[in-house]
Amino acid sequence: MADTKLYDILNVGRNASESEIKKAYYKLAKEFHPDKNPDAGERFKEISFAYEVLSNPEKKEIYDRHGLQGIKEGGQGGGGFGAGMFDDIFGSFFGFPGMPGMSGMGGGGRRGRRRGENTMHPLRVTLEDLYNGKAAKLQLSKTIICKKCSGLGGKQGATIKCRVCQGRGIKVTLRQLGPGMVQQMQSVCPDCHGEGEIINERDRCKECKGKKVSNETKILEVHVDKGMQDGQRITFRGEGDQLPDVDPGDVVIVLQLREHDKFVRDHADLSYTHSIGLTEALCGFSFSLKHLDGRDLVISNPPGEVIKPGLIKTVAGEGMPMYRNPFEKGDMYIKFDVTFPPNNFIPAENMKKLEKLLPERPKYEKPTGEHVEEVDLIPYDQTRSNRSGRREAYHDDDDEDDEMHGGGGPRVQCAHQ
Repeated sequence: MADTKLYDILNVGRNASESEIKKAYYKLAKEFHPDKNPDAGERFKEISFAYEVLSNPEKKEIYDRHGLQGIKEGGQGGGGFGAGMFDDIFGSFFGFPGMPGMSGMGGGGRRGRRRGENTMHPLRVTLEDLYNGKAAKLQLSKTIICKKCSGLGGKQGATIKCRVCQGRGIKVTLRQLGPGMVQQMQSVCPDCHGEGEIINERDRCKECKGKKVSNETKILEVHVDKGMQDGQRITFRGEGDQLPDVDPGDVVIVLQLREHDKFVRDHADLSYTHSIGLTEALCGFSFSLKHLDGRDLVISNPPGEVIKPGLIKTVAGEGMPMYRNPFEKGDMYIKFDVTFPPNNFIPAENMKKLEKLLPERPKYEKPTGEHVEEVDLIPYDQTRSNRSGRREAYHDDDDEDDEMHGGGGPRVQCAHQ
């Protein structure tokens, strides 16, 4: 009795056409793919092996004549083939039971299957989102294998090999550059648009118009975990565009952090700048800070502990949560800016009282003699400084001109007409 095990795996008859075998394979592969059905690994392996054999005319003929046992033993009794041809036929297959030299399911998958490109999507998030975690919904528009024609593009058997490119999808043209010099150029076949096959217009699928794919809108729920970083990626396996004979790529969500108005993140730590007055810097203070989770942190500094301008203090354990370990957090660093009071803020009668409270000023002995001169301090003016520098440069030029003309005599200026 003829061996029909591989036909039974694909649920097709022994006389099934190439298109029927392909259609059956696509249907089963979609149902039992490990990405969608993790428990169907062995079943998916059998489906893929059956398709590898039955979709190849030479291998299919060997199987029809000798069955699995005949293939394994090298086609005994049928003018078969030796071990070398056996390895050539099965060397690229993955882990079929009992076959030598196989590398298992992880050894590369089905021969000839390409993988589609990944689709990248940015997702804008706030620092609060990365601190607390967030679930966001993303509407995705993608192509899927046409459900009406199962990716065939038309009726069964309606697909024919492109005569222009001979099914390669690439058109090769020769360009004469000169005597004995020819340039070979490759381009996408204009007749089949790189697919290698053509479907007559009357036989095309009414749903996809012969394109083999249709558009679908899908909602993906994106979970932003606590502690994730700016630029981190969240991957949805196999959710990319679907194409015939191509494994779909992934949809990759890339997090993009909006700048926060208070906090600056550095890995698991947070930085914050707070301004205080001179009285607070010298006599202590308390203030509240709204954290990223809505809590109010009360931060205090005791009297007598002086805060210098630019001083940084730490609030331990109030930074960002660690990714995948949210109960452990970094630290918060607070940098203090000290704002001094304006001029004449303190009445003259209180100056002596204030001076008695402050540390004693250093002793100073005023120099005496004819070379001592008292000068005044005035506010710094950048524009005045620049003008002064330019005048000095002009004076230097004048001195040079005076030397060239023999001294400090009067200079002649050009008369204006």
